Amino acid sequence: MARPQRADARRNVQAIITAATERLAIDPEASINDIAAAAGVGRVTLYGHFENRAALVRVVSERAIAATESELTEVDLDGDPVAALGRVLETTWHLSHRFGALIVAAEHTLDGDEMQRAHGAPVARVRMLLERGRAQGRFRTDQPIDWQVTTLQAIVHAASRAVHNGAITAVEARELVRDTGLAALHR
Repeated sequence: MARPQRADARRNVQAIITAATERLAIDPEASINDIAAAAGVGRVTLYGHFENRAALVRVVSERAIAATESELTEVDLDGDPVAALGRVLETTWHLSHRFGALIVAAEHTLDGDEMQRAHGAPVARVRMLLERGRAQGRFRTDQPIDWQVTTLQAIVHAASRAVHNGAITAVEARELVRDTGLAALHR
């Protein structure tokens, strides 16, 4: 039976995960040294809890995915599908901006199946709203739904790049993501 971790070890693990999340959100190539320094621990301590950088990125990515799904499940999907999808897009933007480049680090660490699973529930949510909106004549039907989902994802990613490059602010991006995404779906 595994012994429970000491309180200081638990604090160190939490500090490492928090620092890794923050550093990787800014720089997907953040080194173990950068993360350890930001956490206020040494490399030996970090490696005492995480076998390697990939293991740390995996844990941080899984937590970000869980937090994202938790927040997205709180979005009201009832009522008008256009308004509901607008809320989903705004929340998706907020989460994408919050986790930033961590997504890139995850793509380099998680395999294709893991990334597919991570996007499964959010994509299913958007697909359901698109199908409902199409059935009500609110969204265009002359494009494949998969294309529409991909387009919405591309808009969110483009907003991230634009904010990072200073072309727009994060506050402006929220509205631009929503309005551009919805405009792409209208007849």
